[in-house]
Amino acid sequence: MKKSRIDRRFAELKKQGKKGFIAYLSAGDPNLEDTVDIVLRLEAAGVDLVELGLPFSDPLADGRVNQEAATRALEAGSTFEGVMACVAKIRERSDIPMIFYAYMNPLLSRGYEESIRAAAEAGIDGFLLLDLPLEEEGPYRKALSENGLNSIKLVTPTTPDGRIEKIVKRANGFIYCVSREGVTGVQSEIAEGAGALVQRIKEHSNLPVALGFGIGTPEQARDAAALSDAVVVGSAIVNAFHNNPHTAEGRADAAALVKQMVDAVKAVQA
Repeated sequence: MKKSRIDRRFAELKKQGKKGFIAYLSAGDPNLEDTVDIVLRLEAAGVDLVELGLPFSDPLADGRVNQEAATRALEAGSTFEGVMACVAKIRERSDIPMIFYAYMNPLLSRGYEESIRAAAEAGIDGFLLLDLPLEEEGPYRKALSENGLNSIKLVTPTTPDGRIEKIVKRANGFIYCVSREGVTGVQSEIAEGAGALVQRIKEHSNLPVALGFGIGTPEQARDAAALSDAVVVGSAIVNAFHNNPHTAEGRADAAALVKQMVDAVKAVQA
């Protein structure tokens, strides 16, 4: 597989001695047109990579904030085809790496291979498939590879070392390290043991490791960056754009909050 936008971005970060910042938002929240604007604002704030949640009615790995964002997106009329058109519009104006944070049901219901092909054609760079077990991924991983898409893998605090080794061998782009047990959502502090888990992953892979789940303040983002190659922030960003007015000024205020977290990450030397 040729180097993806994700590979190139992490290579640039390594060369610069910088840590990466990954932002999550639900595609279609508050609507698909505004999603284009939000992604462009995130890029302007210094975000390195965007995770777009593919709206789904039962996002079981997500906490309340991201579940409600997915519900708002669906109620606003977001469809698979609409999200693909949204990605294509972003690609007209930006080359920022983007992946889909997705569950299998929406992909399987319309034909998995067709869904993956449509995502690649729209301009997506990879998938993080939340509910695809390692033992069942064979044919699904093949479709990602054939379309030049990265397969991002999750490792959690309860993943045994032997399984970590198997997971990371099938990953490319980066490894998503879940900092704590449970679902997504802002927490008061970085989970104890998160740094040790990152190091366990690095014993088995040279891929960048991004630390996520529960990070919501500049201080937490800085602390997470000190432990990993990149930081993933989701619920705090979803809240920032949802709670501020859906106006240019409100969006600017939300983006300014994101920039504070980005700046905190960028201040940490790689």
